[in-house]
Amino acid sequence: MTLPTITAIVVTYHTGPRLHECLYGLKSDPDISEIVIVDNGNPPAEQAWIDRFTDACDKAHIVRDGTNPGFGTAVNKGAAGALGELLLVINPDAVLRRGSLGHMVRAMGDATEPVLVGGKIFDIHGREERGGRRNTLTLARALGLGKWTLEHDPPPRDFIEVGAVSGAFFMMRRKAFRSLGGFDEAYFLHVEDVDLCRRVQQAGGVVLYQPLAGALHYGSTSDVPSDEVMAHKAKSLVRYFTKFASGPAERLLIRLVSPFMVRLLKARA
Repeated sequence: MTLPTITAIVVTYHTGPRLHECLYGLKSDPDISEIVIVDNGNPPAEQAWIDRFTDACDKAHIVRDGTNPGFGTAVNKGAAGALGELLLVINPDAVLRRGSLGHMVRAMGDATEPVLVGGKIFDIHGREERGGRRNTLTLARALGLGKWTLEHDPPPRDFIEVGAVSGAFFMMRRKAFRSLGGFDEAYFLHVEDVDLCRRVQQAGGVVLYQPLAGALHYGSTSDVPSDEVMAHKAKSLVRYFTKFASGPAERLLIRLVSPFMVRLLKARA
């Protein structure tokens, strides 16, 4: 099967050497037409390595303006100049499994746009990581009243419709991504992927999980303090629940819960 042109977007911030493995994998994959590296900030030695990589790789280029606007905004910047018909967003500490893109394209098929397809994200032992396939996020599920992530469910044999997938590894048509406005840039880090999935569904589209597509995720390679990451996630959850609240009563509950969001996240970690 001849695939449409695909632009891979990689956002990096103090990622470390795993970025090298990610980019070499994308460079060698014949299904990747273009690689856009959005540099949100790296040490000088790492920036120099990225520069050398792009100089040596005709299909790679850098988006770098000296700022760190957050993950979602960075992806939007990368998508703004992308040439591929399809966008593949993949974490800088993840390595694409060869042959995955064809399975993702097949899952998209003739489904009503917008379509967002995620794949299996697995660790170095081959175990499926948390968050690659999820139900729709609700406040009750976030508080532990109901199942949100689905990694412990039996793995499907082929693609299925789900509530949400991870922003660490997903594909969309470029026109569909842009028509939705890309990621909501009010999120700095975390939950922007769940928000995008929700808006895909609200627009009449579908979110799909394709287990035959995969990416090895090393995880925890950034040197950003975990408490800082947790604080961003808590803030993002409050924004998400406020944005999609069903009415005044739910918004009031969110205001009451929000001061304790970091504590709740740590309890569920």
